[in-house]
Amino acid sequence: MAEQAKKGLEGIVVADSVTSLVNGAEGKLIYEGYKIEDLAANALFEEVVYLLWNGRLPKAAELEALRKSIAEGAVLPDGVIQFLKSIPKDADPMFVTEAAVATLAFYDPDSSEVTIEATQRKAVRLTGQITTICAAWDRIRKGEEPVAPRADLNLAQNFVYMLSGTDPDKTTSDAINVYLVLLAEHGMNASTFTSRVVTATGSDIHSAIVAAIGALKGPSHGGANAEAMRMFVEIGEPENVQPWFDKNIKNGDRRIMGIGHRIYKALDPRAAILREHAERLAQSSGNTKWFQIADDLANAALADEYFISRRLYPNVDYFSAILLYTINLDIDMFPPLFAMSRIAGWSAHVIEQMKNNRLIRPDVNYVGPMGLEWTPISER
Repeated sequence: MAEQAKKGLEGIVVADSVTSLVNGAEGKLIYEGYKIEDLAANALFEEVVYLLWNGRLPKAAELEALRKSIAEGAVLPDGVIQFLKSIPKDADPMFVTEAAVATLAFYDPDSSEVTIEATQRKAVRLTGQITTICAAWDRIRKGEEPVAPRADLNLAQNFVYMLSGTDPDKTTSDAINVYLVLLAEHGMNASTFTSRVVTATGSDIHSAIVAAIGALKGPSHGGANAEAMRMFVEIGEPENVQPWFDKNIKNGDRRIMGIGHRIYKALDPRAAILREHAERLAQSSGNTKWFQIADDLANAALADEYFISRRLYPNVDYFSAILLYTINLDIDMFPPLFAMSRIAGWSAHVIEQMKNNRLIRPDVNYVGPMGLEWTPISER
C-alpha cells in the first residue's frame, strides 16, 4: 500500500542544514549558532550575510571587504536600467523584481559558470543589485530618475539613500538594517525550498533566485505583510480597532493578517524586535497612528480566548508592515524588500545545496482512474 501523502510536506525533512534553526514551540530563531536577538541588537546586515555564507562572524577587515564588494557590485548595468524604464509603471513590483533579476544574468560575467566559486561571486553582486532594483523601481514608476548606490555606505544606508537621493537618516537606516537582519534566513520555507530544488537540477543562481522570488510572491509567504498593512489601513483610526475586531473577527469569518504562523506556536521572536523598532520609528517620525492601530489590534487578539487557546501570536509580517509603511514605502513594495533581505539566506542554501548536491525528486501517489479504454475522437 502506498505511503499516505503529507499535505504541504508537513513534517518531512528534506535536508541537513547549518544555516538556521527555527524552534516554533519555544519561539526561538538561531542563525549559524547565534540567537536572532543578539544579531538584531548588534549586527550589520553584511555581518549576517558573511555569517550565513561562511559559518562564522567576520573580522573587521573581512566585513569591510564584503561591505565594499556588495556596494560596488550593486550598480545596475545600463541595459537593466533601460529595461526597468520600459516596464509599465503600474506593474506589480514583484513581477518587476523577478524580471530584473533574470535580466541581470545577461550581463553577469559569471552567468554561464555554475561552480561554487562563481556562485559566491554572483551572490555578492545579486545581494547589492536586488537592493538597487527595489529602490530604482520605486523611483522610476513615480517618474523620477534612479539613484546609483554609493560605495561608502552599507546596504541599509544605500537603500535609504537610493530611495530619497539624500543622506540616509540614521533612525530609518537602522530600522531597515534590523528588518534585513531579521528576515535574512528562516529554515526550509517555501521560497528557500524552491531555490534548492532549482539548484539541485544543476541550474544557476540567477534562475534559483528568480524561482524563489516567484514563491515568495504569494500572499501566504512574502505577501503577508502587505495584506496586514491593507488591513490596518481599512481600520483607519485607533478608535476603530475594537469595533472592527468585534465585527470582523469575533462575530465574522475574517482572520487577522500577520497573526499566527505555520511554525511558531509561541511569539515569533522577530515580531517582538520589530515591534520595538516600529514604535521607535513611529515616534521619531511623528506618525504614531499606524503603530497604535497595530498594537491595539494585537492586544485585542492576545486577550481573546480564540487566539489564546490556539496560541496565535503576531508574526514577523505584522510589525514589519508598520515599519515599512512608516518610512513611506508603498504597500506593494513590501514583498520586494522581503526578497532584498532573504537573498542572503537563499544564496546560503544554494551554495549549501551545491556542496552536497542531488536532484530533488520526491514521489507522488497516483490516485486517478485505471483501465480506461481509448475512444476515437469521432465517438467522444
